[in-house]
Amino acid sequence: SGPLMAAQRPKLAINRLRESKELDHQALQRFVDQHEFPIIEGNQCTFVAWQQADEVFLRHRVVGIRDPLPLRRIEHADFWYVVLEIPKDSRVEYQIEVRRGEHWERFNDPLNPRIARSPVGNSSVCFGQGYQVPDWASYDPDARPGELVELMIRSQAQRRDNRVTLYLPARFTTTQRYPLLVVHDGGDYLEYASMKVVLDNLIHRLDMAEIVVAFTYPGERLREYPNSGPHARWITKELIGQLEEQFPLIAHPSGRALLGSSFGAIASLTTAVRYPQTYGSLLLQLGSFVFTDIGALQGEDPAFDPVVKFMNRYRARPTRFADRLFMSCGVYEPLIIFNRSMVPVFTETGMTINYVESRDGHNWESWRDRLRDGLSWIFPGESLFVYE
Repeated sequence: SGPLMAAQRPKLAINRLRESKELDHQALQRFVDQHEFPIIEGNQCTFVAWQQADEVFLRHRVVGIRDPLPLRRIEHADFWYVVLEIPKDSRVEYQIEVRRGEHWERFNDPLNPRIARSPVGNSSVCFGQGYQVPDWASYDPDARPGELVELMIRSQAQRRDNRVTLYLPARFTTTQRYPLLVVHDGGDYLEYASMKVVLDNLIHRLDMAEIVVAFTYPGERLREYPNSGPHARWITKELIGQLEEQFPLIAHPSGRALLGSSFGAIASLTTAVRYPQTYGSLLLQLGSFVFTDIGALQGEDPAFDPVVKFMNRYRARPTRFADRLFMSCGVYEPLIIFNRSMVPVFTETGMTINYVESRDGHNWESWRDRLRDGLSWIFPGESLFVYE
């Protein structure tokens, strides 16, 4: 038995609809009632819009695919579609955009109930064949819940009081010392990446060690995160210094780690470079590692200027600032090229690198889905059963 010839493959559902002799409202409604959208048929994904419009587009952030991507209208019907090849285990966030005369409108897919949340709004999400939300990212009533403690800590470096949400594991005790993980964009990790649930589940399942986590909140994020001296001092000298005085933490680089995604990964990286050998490990999720030492970058946001300056300088003279780096990146993200390029640069300094990719993009659920890979590698759990 070999692969089916193209002529032998079952017709896509949308093609069967197109060939139907009757395409009245009732026929279209039956088609909608009989399918889940987008329609997944193997690696083929059909996006559909039932809209009265002059033009319809698919909006997305998948590198290599045109954006906006026009949908094709089925003749004599207000029914639009486009078929894309979506590899197994993929996850794609998208929206529908329509033009009616001079009026443009963009919205989530009315036919798709799956919604992904983010700080900049919600979007529809497409699950490719085989993708599943990790079970450890969903609430488990058997997992003992850790505690979230709200703190306000004064920063002399930043001249303000900073909010910090501290996670204490369920069996927290002052007779034991714990590793500390500092999370950039901590509120977003809690809100959009279900990180408290993830921590509770991974610790309960012994996939990771019990740790204390400091979720931090930026002020002016685009100014503070790209290589800011006051920010690095706040994290390293003020926040960690005060937490190590007040809580039973491992006051050694092996017990300290930084986590961040996108610009938060830049903040983690630049903080560690400014204070080398203060942190044993970093978890960098889809870092905005934009550089121009191999050519000019056209049309980039000015917010990236300090990032480019830092990255060019670091790449010219790489230094070892930690022992281990966990890096993750989605292959549908334009920044994939920069992330891949940094792996050998970091490796040549002698740091141990664990780099993973996923069929996803620049979004919080993509970063959530890689948390177990990173946390269990940086803070491995006990491979034994615990009876209480």
